[in-house]
Amino acid sequence: MTDNQRSHIRVSDTEREDALGKLGQHMTEGRLDIEEYGERTAKVAAAKTRGDVLELFDDLPEPRPVFGRPAPPPVPAGPRAVSAGQRIAPVLVPVAVIVLALGLTFALRMPFIFLLPFVFFWANSGRWRHHGHGPRGR
Repeated sequence: MTDNQRSHIRVSDTEREDALGKLGQHMTEGRLDIEEYGERTAKVAAAKTRGDVLELFDDLPEPRPVFGRPAPPPVPAGPRAVSAGQRIAPVLVPVAVIVLALGLTFALRMPFIFLLPFVFFWANSGRWRHHGHGPRGR
């Protein structure tokens, strides 16, 4: 047993939580039934030393509690794939707005120039919301 695994060392709440999580994994994988899981989790909650906790894992394979060593760092997620819709939307939405504005111009017989400020502000409002700040946050 390594220095970090010595059985006479008092167990911490964090180490108890780790052991409870690993017992839960064993239960979901079918190695423990509900009764065994309940008995072992009660013993983990009452455990005083690391040895008390380790005894509960004698008949179980990995994962087992690891004492005194930091958990392995999380694996960084790779770059997120961008869908076709996410690539096309920034181009398609402004084009659709311009086509709609032109259609309204002819349908209402109103000069297009009066709709341009509304189109401009509407198209830019999405960029401000997307970046999480208003026009003054740039």
